[in-house]
Amino acid sequence: MELVDNQVAVITGGASGIGRTTAKTFADHGASVVVADIDEDGSDTVAEITENGGESTFVQTNVSDPDDVQQMIETAVEEYGGLDILYNNAAIEGPVSQLHEYDNNSFEQVLDVNLKGVWYGIKYAIDAMLADNGGSIISASSIGGEVAVPQYSGYGAAKAAVSHLTKYAAIEYADEGIRANAVAPGIVRTEMIERTIEEHPEMEEQFQETEPMPGLADPQEIANAVLFLGSDLSSRVTGVTLPVEGGYLAQ
Repeated sequence: MELVDNQVAVITGGASGIGRTTAKTFADHGASVVVADIDEDGSDTVAEITENGGESTFVQTNVSDPDDVQQMIETAVEEYGGLDILYNNAAIEGPVSQLHEYDNNSFEQVLDVNLKGVWYGIKYAIDAMLADNGGSIISASSIGGEVAVPQYSGYGAAKAAVSHLTKYAAIEYADEGIRANAVAPGIVRTEMIERTIEEHPEMEEQFQETEPMPGLADPQEIANAVLFLGSDLSSRVTGVTLPVEGGYLAQ
């Protein structure tokens, strides 16, 4: 069953981790996928999709640059005739630091990518979707946007704002056929987490014990949730931040 057959999807941060897995998942379910990433390795994701018979295009995008994001959306429209789904996935972790020691420039950079990047994506996606009978916007929040995770104040503040921004998009465009939702992953075994463990080895045990469900999530488990929110299976769902976190928030 192809859940997004003949749909056009844009996935940011598609060069690796959750973004790469989500791009491949959408392609497997019939979507034409624009893979966007600041890293040219996003072209590797496209190559894998096309080798498997899918349709995909890479566009190098710095999501903190509004001109880049606008061009990303325009690429989807020009290449595939419209835009049905946007997944604002691109993010950076920022420093692991107590709030009073958090570097000011790093805080600005985290907001630029994790919040402003989502803002630009939503803004320009809405323009395209209004011209194309609606669509579905999914943005990456986090458990750190729902509760305070020590030493991640910049990351958590940006992700909390993403969840709230999602609600605004949902209510302002509900009668235009545009749905807006977010996903809030817990600890997912991605390159970002591996970097954190490498820099702070003592955190591996903490990550393993964070969620009631054992182990760390696989990127595919997050991609499946994004696919649900992007497809008609969630046709009456909007303004929601969907936790995908092994029961962490139930504690």
